Amino acid sequence: MTILDPRPDVVLEHAQVVQHSGVERASLVIRGGKVFESAAADALRIDLADHFVFPGLVNAHDHLHVNAVPPLEHAAPFPNSYAWIDEFDVYLRDARVTAVLDVPRALRDIHGGLKNLLAGTTTVAHHDPWHPAFDDPHFPVDVLREFGWCHSLRLGEPRGTQPPRFGPSVQESFLNTPPAQPWIIHLAEGTDELAHAELASLDRLGCLAANSVLVHGVGFTDADVDRIIDRGAAVVWCPASNLAMLGATLKPHQIRRLFAAGRLALGSDSRLTGSRDLLDELRVAAQNSDLSARELFSLVSRYAAAVLRTSACGALGVGSQADCMIVRSAGDPYDTLLQTRRNSVRAVVRAGMPLVADPDFSEWFSFCGVPAALVNLDGRTKLVARHLAVREVFALEPGLEIMEIDACVS
Repeated sequence: MTILDPRPDVVLEHAQVVQHSGVERASLVIRGGKVFESAAADALRIDLADHFVFPGLVNAHDHLHVNAVPPLEHAAPFPNSYAWIDEFDVYLRDARVTAVLDVPRALRDIHGGLKNLLAGTTTVAHHDPWHPAFDDPHFPVDVLREFGWCHSLRLGEPRGTQPPRFGPSVQESFLNTPPAQPWIIHLAEGTDELAHAELASLDRLGCLAANSVLVHGVGFTDADVDRIIDRGAAVVWCPASNLAMLGATLKPHQIRRLFAAGRLALGSDSRLTGSRDLLDELRVAAQNSDLSARELFSLVSRYAAAVLRTSACGALGVGSQADCMIVRSAGDPYDTLLQTRRNSVRAVVRAGMPLVADPDFSEWFSFCGVPAALVNLDGRTKLVARHLAVREVFALEPGLEIMEIDACVS
């Protein structure tokens, strides 16, 4: 069995389904991992009165394999990310870091996926080389596949006869990326003149186009933002990481301008520099912009899907993948999302299968044939699909422990 196998119909009744366009009181029918029009007579019906159902959140920027690495301590903001990388190279010899990096890469990737899933994120753009762990149908989240990437201008440029320090080269990766797919690069991650000059440098290389996705952009000028919008490019905003590393982030009027053009998404950038998860990142974004709660929701749903050029996530229309996050309703749905912590999420569903939920959803796990483990998540009891309850992975995640490996719902 894989989590994408067809299963009997499930109907989420009386739900308040939250979309970019508003909230609809409707029954959500799940069949074969997708949202369907109508249900069979023998469908499992789950009463979700007094609940909001959000599409699974979309994290537009993460480094899945480093979420357990302790952050680099520093006394003052760095002028740019390259200075941070130089200091981090020394930090790699720290015993706390080597202890994490000694954990097999596949387990660290699974951990990164799990920390996203626990907070309602079901799709992630991983800005690093592809790892075979992502091909496993049991991987906690969907990892964006169809895209090109380069690390950054300095680390993605050949040095004489030497290849780029990390990842594919800038121009080669850009030219090899089909125009219908996003091409993603860290850019202008700093507050100094080096960062201010990077967009112009990228443009001179011929790599600023409608499919260019620029991560961070702290060093952008207002003219840069205008040029990005004019070219149809987009920006992934990671405010917590920016503030921690650089002491600054995009300016509110720049955020507003990019949002108005539909060219902005939100990313967590991993715990090495950023927030614990995307729910926390949303709150940081709220504190550092004038975007409304509803507008912020767009950055992790419809706008994120548009920036990443995928129709497989970000909404819950008929035919879309049945990825969703369920929370108790408490007034305005978008304000509720900003107040939600991962341990208060009622259920996280991927391709129609419950993977994390409160224990009173145990019948759903049984009906879908998903064996479950009983766990403690930040002081609250949860069910987690048993294939995700890997002790070595849980050991990397603060606030998460296995209570009972077989919760007898299979």
